[in-house]
Amino acid sequence: MNLSPKQRMLTAIDGGVPDRLPVTMHHVQPYFLDKYMNGISNDGFFGHFGLDPIVWATPYKDEMSDKWRIETEDIPGQDYQAKRHTIFTPEGNLSTVIQHNDYTCWVMEHLVKDKRDIDLIGKYATSPVCDTEAVNSIAADYGEKALIRGHICCFDLFGQPGTWQDAACLFGIEKLIMATFDDPQWVHSFLKILQKRKKDYSKSLKGAKYDILELGGGDASSTVISPKIFDEYVAPYDAELIKIVHDADQRIVYHTCGGMMPILENITVMKPDAMETFTPSGMGGDVDLAEARKRVPADICMIGGFDQLHFFTDCTPEQTRAEVRRCFEVAGQNGAFILSPSDHFFDAEPELIMAFADEARKCTY
Repeated sequence: MNLSPKQRMLTAIDGGVPDRLPVTMHHVQPYFLDKYMNGISNDGFFGHFGLDPIVWATPYKDEMSDKWRIETEDIPGQDYQAKRHTIFTPEGNLSTVIQHNDYTCWVMEHLVKDKRDIDLIGKYATSPVCDTEAVNSIAADYGEKALIRGHICCFDLFGQPGTWQDAACLFGIEKLIMATFDDPQWVHSFLKILQKRKKDYSKSLKGAKYDILELGGGDASSTVISPKIFDEYVAPYDAELIKIVHDADQRIVYHTCGGMMPILENITVMKPDAMETFTPSGMGGDVDLAEARKRVPADICMIGGFDQLHFFTDCTPEQTRAEVRRCFEVAGQNGAFILSPSDHFFDAEPELIMAFADEARKCTY
């Protein structure tokens, strides 16, 4: 029986065996769509290549407050477009500088500059909640044609879904790691403040017709932090969020772009429904896909695993097809696997994406 794209991916996410290997993308970057696809839409991209579509939907309702007011101004004379964002509170202001180019954006000046700054966040920051009506309207529009995906709320202006990862965006990953040695109590206080906003959001997900939501982020990968730091500063906070999300009848995928092999079991004990991105060593990660499949419980879906750097550029379609088959044979034989590039890509040859999608559709059960 042929499944719809939504049911095909949900069957794999729920640990089952679909009709064929689900094949999709994590995010489709506007840079790629503009440069290589004449500005085609996200929906048009999935249709053109015959991939199983994902639609990202993150509508929030955010409490308005004159005690947490954000203003933005352009910073002229920079190599890349830069904006200063200032948050005004009754007891002091916070500011950050974010730059971006055609590919991505990054933080030039972190929001939390003094350890006392977290007190302003804890006292005055607003907590977004899910706009359930908007999510359900999007889900109704797409029906069985696409997987509806969101993420746990990030901090205002710039952040990541995971609690530790949000803190890294606000304070800087190097300084945050050092603080775990120099001032662990402060780090835990910071994480509790950020987690509270995420808990409020997670509780609001009840009734939203999401298919899966993302938690985590690259700053908790094992190529950035040790398993010990993961167990003490990442898992306790994100495991609690996963339970709240499950209590709201939602699914969670835990996203770790980078190294994963030393912390595979550390992630699985948090009980996510799925894990990603299983980045291979050629992409800067460390994942052996065959070993990962043996160590990740059979009912946890694995998403990703494909090396887009080496098989979406500078190779033949036959080589791309062979890599698709390899991924399927080592990780997808018993279901619970969705083939996807291991996170974003920017430059790629459309001919190779077509080979990627076509070969995956031939991987049947």
